[in-house]
Amino acid sequence: MLLTFVIVYLVVTIAIGLWAALRVRNARDYIVAGRSLPLYINAATVFATWFGAETVLSVSATFAKDGLGGIIADPFGASFCLVFVALFFARAFYRMDLLTIGDFYRKRYDKPVEVITSLAITASYLGWTSAQLTALGLAFSVLSQGVISLNQGIVLGMVVVLLYTIWGGMWSVALTDLFQSVMIFIGLAAIAFLVSDMAGGAGKVITAAAEAGKFEFWPKGDTKEWLLFITAWLTLALGSIPQQDVFQRVTSAKDANTAVRGTLIGGLVYFCFAFVPIFIAYAAIVIDPTTIGLLKTDDAREVQRILPELILNKTPMWAQVLFFGALLSAILSTASGALLAPTTLFTNNALRTFFPEISDRRFLVTLRVVLVVFSMAALLFALNSRSTMYEMVQNAYKVTLVGAFVPLAAGVFWRRASTQGALLAVVSGIVAWILMEIFAVDAVVPPQLGGLLAAIAGMLLGSLLPQWYGSVRQRSPRARAA
Repeated sequence: MLLTFVIVYLVVTIAIGLWAALRVRNARDYIVAGRSLPLYINAATVFATWFGAETVLSVSATFAKDGLGGIIADPFGASFCLVFVALFFARAFYRMDLLTIGDFYRKRYDKPVEVITSLAITASYLGWTSAQLTALGLAFSVLSQGVISLNQGIVLGMVVVLLYTIWGGMWSVALTDLFQSVMIFIGLAAIAFLVSDMAGGAGKVITAAAEAGKFEFWPKGDTKEWLLFITAWLTLALGSIPQQDVFQRVTSAKDANTAVRGTLIGGLVYFCFAFVPIFIAYAAIVIDPTTIGLLKTDDAREVQRILPELILNKTPMWAQVLFFGALLSAILSTASGALLAPTTLFTNNALRTFFPEISDRRFLVTLRVVLVVFSMAALLFALNSRSTMYEMVQNAYKVTLVGAFVPLAAGVFWRRASTQGALLAVVSGIVAWILMEIFAVDAVVPPQLGGLLAAIAGMLLGSLLPQWYGSVRQRSPRARAA
């Protein structure tokens, strides 16, 4: 019964994605859905940007293990990212009529800055996409009761996502996101009510978590612990702003006001609803205290089985159907965007450098070929990683925090930001981060924070010193938009 439902659900999802592909007539449709999404679809796609595998399985398990202080990056940092984008970046992005985030770096600075930042952002998606494929593998493995291994499930998941994303691009992502968001809300809300009753009421679950110290939020240690805490928040709150999937969903809206409102609504709804799987996961421990043993396993990925094991072993069939429907919805909605985003960025802002006169039709074909190649790279990364999805997501955004955020923010808000400053910011941020990861990983200042500070210094020095390379833009995009 459960496997039959899963198969039917996957077939319906693929059918929606293929139906959406009928709307794709050119590269603009494929990348930003023709910039025509209404508010309700735009908000759903923004919500689906973050509500993926790590939210349902890994963030919830991390809370069960480390409490609120352990999930400062997600949902706290991730939610603030979307709020920041809505308030400070969405309108400027939309009015510049950009196809990708890489286009911003070219228009504001020059081609070398565009290519370097685009490659850095593309590389960051390996960890993010791999986290979603790992979750699909875990779901298929649990559903088959071990008949399908984790690695086999990862391969199967990649094939499913690729099958409907490759044809419809952002139109497939948007329409499947809408369908999947409805499934997430219905499924997880129903499961929350069920496990609350099984655990003896929501009050008992909350009391148990409080007594175990899970609501302790602020660090109690020394300067190093505080810096680690702040940096974890910054990594997602700022590092995920210059991400193509966030940009793609924002600029797919039908107008600038919809882009701002949809992003803000999606971010706020994500923050509130992210605590539903967290509640369910801790209820699982209250219902079956032996579940806490999963928190001590040598393979960090096993901790993510807390929720699936509870649902399969302790709940009726209808609950299993709703939970795995919501779980698959969350994973697929994020995974499709995570595959499409680096594909469009690399193809448009790096590969196209060598083929500037390529026709729109050939560009579409190239996008689909690159999508397959990137999917294979993410698959290899997922098969060889032993990190939790939460760790994989955090690691992904270190790259963009040190290599792409400062040129983006300075380019929007500082009229004196120059091409020389942007190039120095990118190089100094990435080099400082890599050197600290190799030689000073245990230093008081975390490596990605050191990289961010180096990037800021590079932007200031490069823009204020005499200009030996490039030029100063007279007005920022924000100023022009106003």
